Amino acid sequence: MEYNHSEIEKRWQKEWAKNKTFAAQENSEKPKFYSLDMFPYPSGAGLHVGHPLGYIASDIYSRYKRLTGYNVLHPMGYDSFGLPAEQYAIQTGQHPEVTTKTNVERYRKQMDQIGFSFDWDREVRTSSPEYYKWTQWIFKEIFASWYNKSTNKAEKIETLIAVFETEGNANVKAACAETEMFTADQWSKFTEKEQSDILMNYRLAFLSDTMVNWCPALGTVLANDEIKDGVSERGGHPVVQKLMRQWSMRITAYAERLIQGLDTIDWSDSIKEQQRNWIGKSKGAAMIFEVENSDKKIEVFTTRPDTIFGVNFMVLAPEHELVAEITTPEQKEAVENYVHQASLKTERDRQADVKNITGVNTGAFAIHPFTGEKVQIWIGDYVLASYGTGAVMAVPAGDQRDWDFATHFGIEIKNIFENVDISEGACEDKSAILCNSDFLDGLNAKKGIGAAIKAIQEKGCGKGMTNYRLRDAIFSRQRYWGEPFPVYFENDIPKTIEDEFLPIELPEVEKYLPTEDGEPPLGNASTWSWCRNKKILKDNEKQNGVCTWPMELNTMPGWAGSSWYFLRYMDPKNEEVFVSKEKADYWGQVDLYIGGAEHATGHLLYSRFWTKFLCDMGYISFEEPFKKLINQGMILGRSSFVFKLQEFQEKKLNKDLYISYSLLESNKDYTSISSKGISVIKESLGEEWNLNNQKTSYSYQQLPVDINFVNNDILDQEAFKNWREEYKNAEFITNENGDYICGSEVEKMSKSKYNVQTPDELVEKFGADTLRCYEMFLGPLEQAKPWDTNGINGVNGFLKKLWRLFHQGETFSVSEGEASKESLKTLHTAIKKVTEDLERYSFNTIVSGLMIAVNELTAQKCNNKGVLEQLIVLTSPYAPHICEELWNKLGNVESVSFATWPEFKPEYLIEANHTYPVSFNGKMRFKLELPTELSKDEIEKAVLAHEKTTHYLEGKPIKKLIIVPKKIVNVVI
Repeated sequence: MEYNHSEIEKRWQKEWAKNKTFAAQENSEKPKFYSLDMFPYPSGAGLHVGHPLGYIASDIYSRYKRLTGYNVLHPMGYDSFGLPAEQYAIQTGQHPEVTTKTNVERYRKQMDQIGFSFDWDREVRTSSPEYYKWTQWIFKEIFASWYNKSTNKAEKIETLIAVFETEGNANVKAACAETEMFTADQWSKFTEKEQSDILMNYRLAFLSDTMVNWCPALGTVLANDEIKDGVSERGGHPVVQKLMRQWSMRITAYAERLIQGLDTIDWSDSIKEQQRNWIGKSKGAAMIFEVENSDKKIEVFTTRPDTIFGVNFMVLAPEHELVAEITTPEQKEAVENYVHQASLKTERDRQADVKNITGVNTGAFAIHPFTGEKVQIWIGDYVLASYGTGAVMAVPAGDQRDWDFATHFGIEIKNIFENVDISEGACEDKSAILCNSDFLDGLNAKKGIGAAIKAIQEKGCGKGMTNYRLRDAIFSRQRYWGEPFPVYFENDIPKTIEDEFLPIELPEVEKYLPTEDGEPPLGNASTWSWCRNKKILKDNEKQNGVCTWPMELNTMPGWAGSSWYFLRYMDPKNEEVFVSKEKADYWGQVDLYIGGAEHATGHLLYSRFWTKFLCDMGYISFEEPFKKLINQGMILGRSSFVFKLQEFQEKKLNKDLYISYSLLESNKDYTSISSKGISVIKESLGEEWNLNNQKTSYSYQQLPVDINFVNNDILDQEAFKNWREEYKNAEFITNENGDYICGSEVEKMSKSKYNVQTPDELVEKFGADTLRCYEMFLGPLEQAKPWDTNGINGVNGFLKKLWRLFHQGETFSVSEGEASKESLKTLHTAIKKVTEDLERYSFNTIVSGLMIAVNELTAQKCNNKGVLEQLIVLTSPYAPHICEELWNKLGNVESVSFATWPEFKPEYLIEANHTYPVSFNGKMRFKLELPTELSKDEIEKAVLAHEKTTHYLEGKPIKKLIIVPKKIVNVVI
């Protein structure tokens, strides 16, 4: 009977869906296991073969945990708000919801084809009002909270208001913006607007004027991880820095806890290090420099206060609030021009650009707090407004970037290090001894920092402090397709809509672009005003300044919905709370989370922040969302290229000529054509070109070609010509066989590279089980690897061999009774390997182990039911469809998913006998099989008694007899 993968896979996928085989159990007494994949965004292109890699790994592990007695939660859903659907809506006018629904259906069909064991009854979509109702609710909770440094946790804003009402804010220790001191009496006399503004300085979700990454072409603010090389990752549009009124999240309040929490979770060191670097904890001192002839003061943070006497200039970020105020009239134009140029660069670009040194002198001076000397004040884009105070005290003797800046602009460099030459560069060695530093002379950094901080605090010009690079997270997006804020503005005071009226759903709009006066797309909505009395949305013309007020026009960012989705999976149908405490306590942390490393400083950091907040508020009982994290490596595509000649011997070609890669010299730099290639070109161009045979200058263009037109690097020339209009007149310079050979590169799969391989065609040709096994077989899960189907036939052959173990010709046939020792050894070797490798997440080595087991059992002609039944359970996480079919044929009524994982029994691996190689003077002469339980003396007797020993001794005496039990025997004569 032939293995018909298509028929088998369709049948069992229907059975699993009908019986809800993979539904997580409620109120189970089993131990729980929560397995999760990073939220996919459903794009129109659907899945390519790289996308399922992590899903297959988590599915294998989920199936394994079910078989070992766990109640497994393995859900799936969609991060369905996003910029791509909105951009498509702008281009076509089609509502993003329609686009998203179509994309989701495509994803779902592809995932079903691969046979994932998802509990689809728990599916969530971030763009569903039933879901984002709770995203809005969580936002409200964050808005209604502050961070109490005394208790080191978030608390309700009412507790802070109570303190203000009784004692003012003098003794409040909070994570907050700079706020003036006030008494309880003053608080009571503040207007509602004044009180609201003060509370905004303390709220964990707050409005403020913030420097943002503004993309004019997309009409929205972008997060740092949405920008690459100064342009938007989507579309490649320019991004500029702009000051805008934005909602933000005070994630900085959790900076220390976010660092400490990394010690409690099982993540890779590289991901942890990325988060530590992003948070950027540093200890030092905050210092105040007064501005000459002004009441203005400049605060700086430095990790090296011991170098204070090396300061002879300061550098402010171009965006620093004091720049415009302190700049002298003579320098105004130069400063304004520089500020504008800096605004065109992203912070990442400014940090990365260490080669170009730029800056402008403001003409102003600060006063050194210890020497009283005048200190030049410059602006430079290597200083960031978002880090520290946006100002640095420049110590060129001890900091290389300051040294480069000073050298470039001819600023004096004071040497403050004993016996150190700083003429060629700064001294950043903390063991260097200070000099020319007054009371710090003779100290190194370790002792000098403490002494400096003490002196700074005594002088009243600063204090010791810990600083973090982490900035508060911007939470506004000028987009349509996102969660609306449940916020309206009453007399410019932001107020949230009551819980019972959530969700506030996205309104219909005619255009998805910003309004003509630059407002976000929601500014196009006609019904987007809140009636405080009737608790409904009303037409905007009914705003009356009494009971009907304008709604917030921004929407939430993509990470709002993805920061807490793992919690909703626990209780997706609950209409009363976002997750019940009981279910959150049962499922707890995600036990295994698999996804891309690119989310290290975005999604993962924000999820940890929201989880800690929800824990502070008592809604859940754990602080870290993901216990174990594995970052799967990228599956890279193999791109193919054609090479179009543009000029030859300084003559522009008047025909579309494509030269075969086989006629190029190099596949790395594409700089030269072989002599054979040149002769072929000349021959193809013909005499009418009147070419100079002495010159061989040329140029050509490398162009990507759809990999579907390429087989073993040979181009289907007709398919290429029919592909696109610009290729219809293509002529080909081929090799001697008439083949056009394409070039190739291994790179990221991308539609623009035409190198995307979808799983659909592979599932159709080989089956989902083959695809699952093959993706794991390619290599370690964490490593990047090129996609190459050369080995897929071997994996498919393994499954066919597995099928044949159960069949005699067309008949399903297994034998009862006792299995042979050889078969039991093969089985238990496999059980041991598969179990141990799964426990250490070594997914790729298991496939080869199963292949070995099937090959050995085939050679043994084993069709013993007891052995094959356990082999099926062992293989089922990898190839669930074929195993389900065979399991059913064995007479089992329940799914193989409810079987018991085979128990490894070491006694089956113990050999009764061992074959000893017997050597004489190190040269093996014969082999002797002996029982493994024999002692050394007994082995010696058996060896000496053997007739071949007498033959090889040749009557010579034995000098030494070396015996290593279960290994070797060596006779020294």
